Amino acid sequence: MTKITTLGERDKGVQVGHGFFYDQLPVGYKFHTMGRTITETDLVNFVNLIWMTEEGFVNTQPDRPHTLKGRFVPGALVYCFSEGLLVPTMQYTGQAFLGTELNHTAPTVVGDTIHVECEVIEMRRASKGNRGLVRTRNHVVNQRNEVVLIYTPLRMMTGSPQAGR
Repeated sequence: MTKITTLGERDKGVQVGHGFFYDQLPVGYKFHTMGRTITETDLVNFVNLIWMTEEGFVNTQPDRPHTLKGRFVPGALVYCFSEGLLVPTMQYTGQAFLGTELNHTAPTVVGDTIHVECEVIEMRRASKGNRGLVRTRNHVVNQRNEVVLIYTPLRMMTGSPQAGR
């Protein structure tokens, strides 16, 4: 029988895919996500999932033409995709979404590629436990460098092992 070799205790470095701890996000810290192209399939699946049956989202041949060029998508889809792009920044460390102010600033259409640019605007330790509150200002930007959505989520996040001491 072959013996399996183990490596024992060792410094494995930083875990890839692990989100930020609150104390790693000082006010003024900036980061951005990867991009995501919104497809026709995304639009169809989203409106069917949440039953957002506004004619502009489900009818490619409306009785009256729309003022927007292209197949526009719900702002709720843009917000949801933005949060999805941010998931890696909170993996294992996000504890609660506490609220946001949300403003759509431009339309988004099928074929647009969005990413999120974030700046930490508030960070403080919570009153209990090794956790903190972090607020970011998130700009969702398309491939034409147009800001299509701005929102400011407040999240409760776990602190690093060092912050708990």
